[in-house]
Amino acid sequence: MPNLIVSNQALALTGLLVLIALFVGWKEKLGIDKSIIIATIRCVVQLFVVGYVLRFVFRINNLFLTIALILIILFNAAYNAKGRSNGMEHALPISIIALGSSTLVVIAVLVFAGAIKFIPSQVVPITGMVASNSMVALGLCYRSMNSMFKDRRQQIIEKLALGADVKTSCSDIVRDSIKTGMQPTIDTAMTVGLVSLPGMMAGLIFAGVDPVKAIKYQIMVTFMLLGITAVSSIIACYMGYHSFYNKNDQLKDMN
Repeated sequence: MPNLIVSNQALALTGLLVLIALFVGWKEKLGIDKSIIIATIRCVVQLFVVGYVLRFVFRINNLFLTIALILIILFNAAYNAKGRSNGMEHALPISIIALGSSTLVVIAVLVFAGAIKFIPSQVVPITGMVASNSMVALGLCYRSMNSMFKDRRQQIIEKLALGADVKTSCSDIVRDSIKTGMQPTIDTAMTVGLVSLPGMMAGLIFAGVDPVKAIKYQIMVTFMLLGITAVSSIIACYMGYHSFYNKNDQLKDMN
């Protein structure tokens, strides 16, 4: 297996590519120069910190430390998802439940099937993939619900006036929001291998693993991501729609 090493010189040279993004932002007056600089600095600092933390966690292989790291990843993902909810009530606990449930399901299935072992070097990366994809799905679900509850307000009020219960009055919104949350993962699954070679597969191939074996791992990851986005989107939407109604089952004012 080849020993792949990225030298400091190579890292610095590829970092110059950021200048292209800065030039485009400056040339087109996009106003994103500061954001690009901050994002670049945060990327470097965060990844180096995480790299050293993971090296320590992997070496000691402690169960409680592994669980603590998993919880930190899930909380950060839930907190970021909550930030995309546009002030929706109870978005943080809903996100924690949705992320925690999907992560528990995926890890339990993979460990039971023998695809991974419950050791930090395998569980932590899987948790990161689960959390990041669930976070994106939750953000899309929240934005979709916020938008559609505002756009379809009159329809919902009319349904309530005709005797529909809360769940029935917004069932179409819940379904559309779940679909919105799952759609990017579905699109990725449809184009994987033809348009893109995903990170896990590419990383294994870079590391010298037989491409056929790498493909099997990627198929496993694709199945996993389809499952977790479905679970997290369903939980988030069915728990989240209650936030748009008051205790008297009336639609809240969203102005």
